[in-house]
Amino acid sequence: MSIGESLAAARRQAGLSISQVSQQTRIREAIIRDIERDDYSHCGGDFYARGHIRSIARAVGADPGPLIAEYDATRRASLPVTAAEAFRPLTPIKVREPRRRHWGAALGLALVVVVGLGAYHVILSTRHAPGAPAATGHARVATRHHAGHPRPHSAPKPTPVVAPYAHSVVIQLAATEDCWVEFTSPGGGYLFQAYVAGGTAQTWTFGYPVDMRLGNPGGISLTVDGKNPLPPGTADPITLSLGLGGKVSS
Repeated sequence: MSIGESLAAARRQAGLSISQVSQQTRIREAIIRDIERDDYSHCGGDFYARGHIRSIARAVGADPGPLIAEYDATRRASLPVTAAEAFRPLTPIKVREPRRRHWGAALGLALVVVVGLGAYHVILSTRHAPGAPAATGHARVATRHHAGHPRPHSAPKPTPVVAPYAHSVVIQLAATEDCWVEFTSPGGGYLFQAYVAGGTAQTWTFGYPVDMRLGNPGGISLTVDGKNPLPPGTADPITLSLGLGGKVSS
């Protein structure tokens, strides 16, 4: 019996209609019908398909663990094996790169030493130069007078401190129902995924703009920088573009 047939049989045994399962899971009826026919093309990817299977199984009283394992095994078996994967070595080969010698730093250090030695010899020769006039008594008295009253030194100016990020994106999510979250960069680069079970909460902080995709926005309470970015009545999966300074777009 396939995954969809197992879920459909468990639903009928529990005496539930597709509409009732949809109300409990916040999953659209059309998607539930597709899953019962083993059609996962409208789930939005494997991550959301697993979440839908898990929520439907709990609603109809079935064990989601074996169903998820069967889904993963079926997906792995259906994926084609590329030539690169077939000939990929079991142990990665590490190639050592030759260390680059820092000739620039060595030359700079040598130049500093040469300049320092030259300055030292110039000062030393000036102090002991022949024919230098001797200091008069008046000059010596003046020197002693000023030595007893040193001039006050001006306080050094503070070094400016470079501030960290001017702003961060702070995301707080409290789930009343199971929810699936995926974070990507604005250019589409994958960052990570997270599963937030109903009755729990999560907080994420980013120092750069991110895109956030929610699998079950109707079952959560979301704030971004202290504000709710979700349009009223949002129930279907949605992607939010979260920028610095509280900028949000969907």
